[in-house]
Amino acid sequence: MVYETSPSLQEEKTKETGPGSQTEARHEKVPKPRGKALSRDFATSERAQYATSPSAQSPHSANSCATMDLSSPPRLTGPRVSVPIVDPVKNADQCGGVGILGIAWAFGGMIFVLVYYTAGISGGHINPAVTFGLFLARKVSLIRAVMYMVAQCLGAICEVALVKAFQSSYYDVYGDGANELSTGYSKGTGLGAEIIGTFVLVYTIFSATDPKRSARDSHVPVLAPLPIGFAVFMVHLATIPVTSTGINPTRSLGAAVIYNQEKAWHDHWMFWVGPLIGAAIAAFYH
Repeated sequence: MVYETSPSLQEEKTKETGPGSQTEARHEKVPKPRGKALSRDFATSERAQYATSPSAQSPHSANSCATMDLSSPPRLTGPRVSVPIVDPVKNADQCGGVGILGIAWAFGGMIFVLVYYTAGISGGHINPAVTFGLFLARKVSLIRAVMYMVAQCLGAICEVALVKAFQSSYYDVYGDGANELSTGYSKGTGLGAEIIGTFVLVYTIFSATDPKRSARDSHVPVLAPLPIGFAVFMVHLATIPVTSTGINPTRSLGAAVIYNQEKAWHDHWMFWVGPLIGAAIAAFYH
């Protein structure tokens, strides 16, 4: 550092204190740094003194250090790290949202609603397997059963087309939700799951709509769509890991027609044969 002192100031100090007190006068002088360079040097020396002081090195001074750091924005140094952007749609688990339990509740609740408001119009079939079982039980005529099945198939295809139109990104990622046999299960296991699942559904429908039972158990009020929806819920819980749960041939047909990929048609026969067999067993057993 370079400090300038006025000559006149030195002479006056010497006259007042005498030649022997030049050392004292020298200590009494307060140098005044000038310019930006001197200010930077002064600030650097102050920081160096603080860094070497015992209070700065003491572990108990962490709070004071943190307080001082808050007075100025921190500077981040080091190499830049690029963070990859993860697509939540492409990297999400197929059952990661609500899980199997949520999917089962969605199917069961929707069947409850559909049966409730279509029962007074068409009987609330909405499933060729149910219509087939009711036909075998002589509850619907052949012509009505065929017309119901055609309407159910057309409705399923239109519904999947709407899903593709409004949710094309999810449609492509999840493969249209087409039914297929899960890895690790044999075709016999998949067929058996569809037969048992459809049997539970159709037999529940027979039991909930049986007029003889309604007259016999009139003291127990039963809302027919409720046990039907609950049966669908339970069947989905059991068979989603095996076949993604068919038990309704049109549910599999609509997805296969619109998606039209080999994976959708590979085991498609299973989702017709299984439900029809299960419905037939329920009709004869009832």
